[in-house]
Amino acid sequence: MIWRHIVSNFLTLLIVILIAIAAAVAWAKHQYFAPGPSATAQCVRVAPGASLSEVSDQLVQQGVVSNGYIFRAGTDYLGKSRGLKYGSHLVPPGSSMEQVVDLLSSGGASTCGVELVLRVGVRENSVILRDLDPATGQMTEQAKYNPATEPAPEVVAAAEKAADSRLRITVAEGVTSWQIVEALKQAPYMSGNIAKVPAEGTLAPDTYDIQQGADRAQLIAEMEKRQSNFLAAAWEKRAADVPYKTPQEALTMASIIEKETAVPDERRVVASVFVNRLGRGMRLETDPTVIYGITKGEGVLDRGLRGSELRRRTPYNTYVIQGLPPGPIANPGKASIEAALDPEETEYVFFVADGTGGHAFARTLQEHNENVARWRVIERERGQQISPVQGN
Repeated sequence: MIWRHIVSNFLTLLIVILIAIAAAVAWAKHQYFAPGPSATAQCVRVAPGASLSEVSDQLVQQGVVSNGYIFRAGTDYLGKSRGLKYGSHLVPPGSSMEQVVDLLSSGGASTCGVELVLRVGVRENSVILRDLDPATGQMTEQAKYNPATEPAPEVVAAAEKAADSRLRITVAEGVTSWQIVEALKQAPYMSGNIAKVPAEGTLAPDTYDIQQGADRAQLIAEMEKRQSNFLAAAWEKRAADVPYKTPQEALTMASIIEKETAVPDERRVVASVFVNRLGRGMRLETDPTVIYGITKGEGVLDRGLRGSELRRRTPYNTYVIQGLPPGPIANPGKASIEAALDPEETEYVFFVADGTGGHAFARTLQEHNENVARWRVIERERGQQISPVQGN
């Protein structure tokens, strides 16, 4: 009788414990997905190598989350404890623990705090200092200068040396390898030398987060790795009838597409023009290749092409040579690589600027000549120098 009473009490206690555990789990789950306690946007800085425990303690101190243990347990359960990215992250007011974890593991999609960006452009480079405006919760530009021609403003120089500044390199599509190397030499918060200019087309235009004193050669290696991955993925998914024997030929075509249009919706159409020309045995006749044959990618040709240059035989003069040039003429972005390997199906073989930043495409020489005549009128009205016609 006594043992029956003991067993009954034990079972009752066990049931109570299980109910309590279930209630605790339900409460913790609710806490993890419920809106957070912060009434304002918060800038959360994750230090390189910071542990989940350190990050959770910081979030509690800032009032972003209400319970560090629940935050850690939920993050571990979702398998995101090792995915937190260092840097500064802007957390909107009322963000749940789940949303906070997504933000901190997103790779910096919502950055905040002091941010220095070296933008590598086709015509010039610039260092931009941005900071969080607490009134709006938005990143605003505080200073900007060209590192090749101007000294760093005092506020930028201070940010370059600050340990908690976020440092980024952004490379524009269509920049040459020589231009990238020269730009990285100008980055004062980087170290090390680059032994030689990488092969044209092998560096991925993208945004790269770096740390103070980052090695330039290692960043170049990362750029090469990304471009190789982009090209391999696009080559694997290429259209069945593209006329390239190797990924390198596709990369060369992608670089031409990149230099011919800055309009995203035109990339696959421009690709179709050049693919159609190759299929009909026509020359590509594209100005950017001629320009590369003159500059070798070392700078910009700030003038129109001369008739003699269009007639001069170089390995890159597609008005003279048949087929593709021997290699890329710039570093194409992922979208242009994909366009080269999956061109639009059209009958276009000509195109010319249309005055809006895009191009007018044509199937016949008569249509093209009409488009050219309209472009000449626009050039005269703008007082521009009459230029050779792209795609003629």
